[in-house]
Amino acid sequence: MNYRSELKKFLTSQYIYSGARIALAIVIPSIILAQFGLLKEYFLFPLGTSFVGLTDQQGPFIRRRNTLLLSVFSFFLIALFASLVKEFPIAVYLEILVFGFFFSMIGVYGLRLATFGSLALVVLSIFIDGHLTGDDIFKSSFIFFLGCLWFFIVFMIVSTLQPYKLASQVVGENYLELADYLRIKAQYYTKKPDFDSLLNQLISQQVKIKNLQEDTREIVFKTRKIVNESTTQSRILMLMFLNSVDLYDKLLTSENDYKKMNEVFGETRLLQSIHNYLMLMANEITNLGISLQSGLSYKQITNFDEELKKIYDDFFEHRSQKFSSETLEDFMMLRQVLMRITEITDEVNTILKVNSQDVKLAKSLSTGLDYSKFLPKEEQLNHKVFLSNFSLKSGHFRHAIRVTVALLIGYIVSRFEILGIGHSYWILITIIAILKPAYSTTKHRNLLRFFGTLAGAIIAYIILYFVDEPSVLLAILLVSMIICFSLLKSNYFWAVLFMTIYIFLSFNFLRPGNVNLIFKDRLLDTLIGGVITFLVAYFILPVWEHTQNLALMKKSSKSNLDYFRLVMDQFLKKDINDEDFRLKRKNAIIDLANLSDNFQRMISDPKNQQRKLETVHQFVTTTHLITAYIASLSQYAKTGHNFPEIDLENWKIKISAELLRTSSLLFQKELDEKTRAESHIKPEDQVVDLLEKRKTELESQVISDERKFGVSHLTEIKNIKELLELINDVAKDQRKIIEEYLIYQSTIAKQ
Repeated sequence: MNYRSELKKFLTSQYIYSGARIALAIVIPSIILAQFGLLKEYFLFPLGTSFVGLTDQQGPFIRRRNTLLLSVFSFFLIALFASLVKEFPIAVYLEILVFGFFFSMIGVYGLRLATFGSLALVVLSIFIDGHLTGDDIFKSSFIFFLGCLWFFIVFMIVSTLQPYKLASQVVGENYLELADYLRIKAQYYTKKPDFDSLLNQLISQQVKIKNLQEDTREIVFKTRKIVNESTTQSRILMLMFLNSVDLYDKLLTSENDYKKMNEVFGETRLLQSIHNYLMLMANEITNLGISLQSGLSYKQITNFDEELKKIYDDFFEHRSQKFSSETLEDFMMLRQVLMRITEITDEVNTILKVNSQDVKLAKSLSTGLDYSKFLPKEEQLNHKVFLSNFSLKSGHFRHAIRVTVALLIGYIVSRFEILGIGHSYWILITIIAILKPAYSTTKHRNLLRFFGTLAGAIIAYIILYFVDEPSVLLAILLVSMIICFSLLKSNYFWAVLFMTIYIFLSFNFLRPGNVNLIFKDRLLDTLIGGVITFLVAYFILPVWEHTQNLALMKKSSKSNLDYFRLVMDQFLKKDINDEDFRLKRKNAIIDLANLSDNFQRMISDPKNQQRKLETVHQFVTTTHLITAYIASLSQYAKTGHNFPEIDLENWKIKISAELLRTSSLLFQKELDEKTRAESHIKPEDQVVDLLEKRKTELESQVISDERKFGVSHLTEIKNIKELLELINDVAKDQRKIIEEYLIYQSTIAKQ
């Protein structure tokens, strides 16, 4: 691992930028208040700032602005109401029921409002026993409101000064994830790679890229300054993102028979040269991503043409020694690999030209795409969507019930005098932070929170024991806050660790000498909250991942069928527009990533809920291969060349029928005999005859030492035929997997 590069990635990321903004918005007013001796009296001001700051999720400016405004007024009203009814136990339990359910159910409108809802419940937890507002409730609530409003003002100022900053950072992050994807691909060209491990790594990385691309689409395609403005910067940002999607497509299409390649060329230096070249390229893409995140200029280090020429030289040198009629197909395979790498290189070179602020190229950008079609689906804000989820079939409804029950139990337990709990808020906050719709996520976060809290508490205890200089403690507090807010999305353990440190230091500034009490309360409350969360997540209307398998399989199967048919239509010279191709490709990749993500979460479910885990894993693997092979096939379809030697029409009918058989099984539809018969069609190709003819020619002629860098027509048709055969074979395997899976499902249903 290149630690210097990893540090740069973190320091220039949107997370550290956002974390620093929230931390400074909290700390600067706190320092000013402390200078005038008012921090204790106005402690609710920075508290309000922190809550609203955490609702600022990445996305289009208008949505961020509207969510922050909603947060400012909602948090103020919740704090005021909770403080006013604190003396009425029945009212307190009613507000937990109503607020707990409503602010959990609001997640039906998407992740942004789900985050807002969770923080609204944190505000309720903080103010539920009224210890923060004291006797003058209205004054304290107004101070809290001003703190909330302060972050909104900071947000508006920063957004006006740097309107493209977030978009540039997320586009840069896309390139960083693509570089990591390329590094995994490069491992296939090492000696004796672990193919199963690499495949799992690729699938996991695809999930990351899919999630990031979804976020970036929303930010780039819904930011009016980028979509509507004709400035060089807005055009280049748009083009850089679209090119990152195309680069991902190229990387996805570089799927080869790695096992055979390692068997044939594993002992040569060719594969190691390819590995080294791909790693160099990945490093360049990483540097490009860092430059986009930081806003600094990018300077290319590697000369791709020179490095690529060295690989071709090695190839031709080895070819001159080993090429014969027997090794013809092996060298065809390797030449195709080199051409794929050349295409990736061309794509990267194009991206670098765009990033170099080539104004002429930027002004020529006119995609003609309807960007709204590429955006992630988001529920409309109307009451029908909310009410339609009032059913036990709805995951949101079940989650809202779990949260409400857990909060009620947590509050009741906090009132037990025997436990000696001073305030209930930390138990409730722990429940809200850990309890997620998926059991696997809840279980994982539960462990991370407990161990993060324990480690952070010990570190904070040591700091407070040995350090008594206020300026040093303030510096540690600021750094801890920045790191905590920066890591909340990406590394929960470290975020909790640094959160615990800055909470300890904050309380120490307000009430010096209470570190032992804070240590005990924080650990005890976290432990109690964690136990309650685990029990509720396991026993109260749990949603197990295996219940989502079938729906995700259906979507993935259908999108792959649509994608394949469109690619074959391109071969058959049917009129296909670029927007339709991009949409079908996007759907196939997103559905694959969702299916993969579901499987990874399923691994964390209890053993008795990991139903047919191996079968689901086989389906995920075959889906990945089908999508990758179709993507590879599309590269030939887009060349515009004719391939009369391949019976493309019958291949389309045959594979479509095979994919349709799988889809029909999943959707439980009757399959007509025509489709079943079509899956057994034997396309009449001429590729084998042409290969044999070429081998015969080689046996009777001197091997030419001419160095041609292109791919011959024979190599192209051989690879197209192999891809079609691979898609067909994997589609057959997938159908058999589903037949076994559905037999198991019907058996379970009868029991």
